[in-house]
Amino acid sequence: QACRDYTQTLSKKPDIPTFEGLSFQNRSLGLVDTSWNAIRIGMYVVHLESWLQYFPLSQRVITDKHFYFNKTKGFPCLKKTESSTLPRCLGKSKGRTHVQIDPEVIEQLRDFYRPYNIKFYETVGQDFRWE
Repeated sequence: QACRDYTQTLSKKPDIPTFEGLSFQNRSLGLVDTSWNAIRIGMYVVHLESWLQYFPLSQRVITDKHFYFNKTKGFPCLKKTESSTLPRCLGKSKGRTHVQIDPEVIEQLRDFYRPYNIKFYETVGQDFRWE
């Protein structure tokens, strides 16, 4: 999510700091900058917990069964429905090539998000196997 948000912003403001610079308060210490909105958005359980104060989980449907990851486009698309012969995906003009990010940065962010994802899975009772 953070990479997609960064790519979107970079397309409009090419002079912004690097992804790594925005993602970390101190990378060598592994301190992720949660003040950056692109990082906070991916902390799904934090958002879910605030929504659950008003709407119980029994009134929500959380699923990924209607989507598949389109490797060619690099993002999720809707699976075909019973009434359709083709899956639905954004047009050719949609989607951007993501910036190259150091694999170690990606791994540090995966480590950061892992406990949030696990808590999300436990809260909704489903493991989405996000990596």
